[in-house]
Parts: sequence; C-alpha cells; structure tokens
Amino acid sequence: MSIRVVEWSTGNVGKNAIAGIDARPDLELVGVWVSNPDKVGKDAGRLADLGRDLGVLATNDVEQIIALQPDCVVHTAMSDDRIFEAMSDLERLLRAGINVVSAGPVFLSYPSGPALDMADGVKKAALEGGVSLYVNGVDPGFANDWLPLSLTSISERIEQVRCSEILNYNTYDQGMIVFDVMGFGGPMDHVPMILQPGILTMAWGSVVHQIAAGLGVELEKVEEFYERVPATETFDIDSGTIEEGTVAGLRFELRGKVDGKDAIVLEHVTRVHDDVAPHWPQPAGKGCYRVEITGEPNYTVDLQLLGRDGDHNTAGLKATAMRIVNAIPAVVDAEPGLVTSLDLPLVTGKGLIGA
Repeated sequence: MSIRVVEWSTGNVGKNAIAGIDARPDLELVGVWVSNPDKVGKDAGRLADLGRDLGVLATNDVEQIIALQPDCVVHTAMSDDRIFEAMSDLERLLRAGINVVSAGPVFLSYPSGPALDMADGVKKAALEGGVSLYVNGVDPGFANDWLPLSLTSISERIEQVRCSEILNYNTYDQGMIVFDVMGFGGPMDHVPMILQPGILTMAWGSVVHQIAAGLGVELEKVEEFYERVPATETFDIDSGTIEEGTVAGLRFELRGKVDGKDAIVLEHVTRVHDDVAPHWPQPAGKGCYRVEITGEPNYTVDLQLLGRDGDHNTAGLKATAMRIVNAIPAVVDAEPGLVTSLDLPLVTGKGLIGA
C-alpha cells in the first residue's frame, strides 16, 4: 500500500521533492501546498518542470491539505528568514496527526544548546499528534551525519573528524540567501545575518553535536571562526552582481572541543567565483562535500556533486530533497516525536533502480 504524501512548497528544493516522490513506487503524491497565489490550481507536474501532468493541483488552503489526511508532508518551504512561521506550520501539521519530513529549520536536525528550548513546540506537537518529525538534507544532513559516522566505522583511532562543504555558489539562484543571509556582494565591514554571534552555532551546531553523540563523546564547547575575502573585479552571478571590493569568499568553521582540542569540525568554504581565495581548500570536481578523519588510518572522502545539467548546485538541491523524500517510509514507521538520523534505520534508494 502506497504512503500518501503532500509536498509543501514548489521552490528550488520543492520541485525536486515532487520529482522524487513521483519516482518512488511506494509513495503517492496526493496534494501540493503553495504560498504563491499564481500557482494555485496548477498541476504539480508542471510546477516541478516535469513536462507532464501528475493529476494533482496546487492549493494555498492549509485546511484543505489537512483534510486530505496524508501519511506525510514533505516540508521544503524556505525557513532561513522565517524560522518562527515555519515552526508554526510544522506544529500545525504535526498536531493534525501528519508525519513531516522537512528541510528546515536546520537546527532541528539535532537540537542542542539554545535550540533545545526552541524545539519544545514541535516535540510536543509531534507527541500530541502521535507522529514523527525528521529534519535533514545534505548539509546539515547526510554529508555531515551518516557519511562521516559511517566512515568512522573503519577507524582504529580518531583524533579529528572534519566535514567540509566546498562549493561555488555562482549558479545558486537565491538572492536572499546569497546576498542577505551570507553577505556576498556586501561591504567587507558589514556583518551579515549568518555571521552574527551565535547564528553559525544555531544553524550548524547540530552537526558537531550529533557527530559527538554518534561517537559517544561530550563536547566541552563549540567555537566559531570565519574569514572573508573581497572580489578583485566586478562580475555577475545568477543571483546578481558582485562588485569589486565586496565580499566574494566566505570560509567558516565550528570547532567542537574535546580535551581542549578541535575534535569535530564543520567547515564551509564558499566562493562565488572559482578564482577567489585560491589558498583556501579546493573542491574535488566542480564542488564537493569532504570528510577527513585524522587518526589511524587517515581517511579522506570527497562526495562530488553534479546534476544532469552539469551544475553542482542543481545536484545539491536534488540531494537535499531526496534525503528527506527517501526517508519517508522510515519516518512514518518511527516512534512519535522529533527523530534524528541517529534514530532511523539505514535509508536507501529502495525502488529507484529503473524508476
């Protein structure tokens, strides 16, 4: 019997989620929620650029979605700039007895520190509804939970686990994230949202704490570090224009301390031009997620990204969507509450060969 699924949003990640739901034989798309009134009444297949109809029309009526009584909602609406609104939507769905897999807010992937209190609402709602919530993606997500933890299973001794995203965001067409949140194209002396004190820890602290939990250690503290470099010339990216002298490269780390040493490190190396900061770590291929384990032995694994269209950012959006879509059966079967990657069995692409 198919699992009845609703897709919540049809943006960059949502389009890929619809395609992913359609590809799995054990999932049935029964509804689509959209925020844009211009999309209401349009077929899901067209909204996802599949070039065909799926027979499911979009609505912006939440009660209509709840009335469908789906087994699960795939929530991919933007939450970076509307965290509390997104949390409210999640709580409403969970209280209605609907399981949810979501791409955000990302701190819910493994709440820690101040995020523990912020997660109380969704935890309570999930228990009241008798359902589960799973928040994940590729980063935070697979690239820095199951990928590094699986690699540690062939270690004799571990000194440091480092998870890195090394990507050029020049084709990531999301101006709010690139310019407003991350600060690209802005003055070098301006501190954007992502670099405000505590924000990096709020967003990616879940990563280092979940790896620590998976390895059975407690972190003494988590330190934030970042550095930026300016553009040496003016150039255009998909989201807009980067002027000479404005921010063109951002590198940050979250350093989880054990015995005073950097034991678990989350690193992002983000450029908007390949020539920016050549002295920083370089990607394998056009872009990659890298796991480095220092110890005995030393290991390095590069997860290269490349969509069928030749773009690494397309692949990143697809990976984010499919990480949560493929987890739906496991989340539906999970115990009620907020579940993390440490709580779920092995999630695979079951049924996708030949799909």
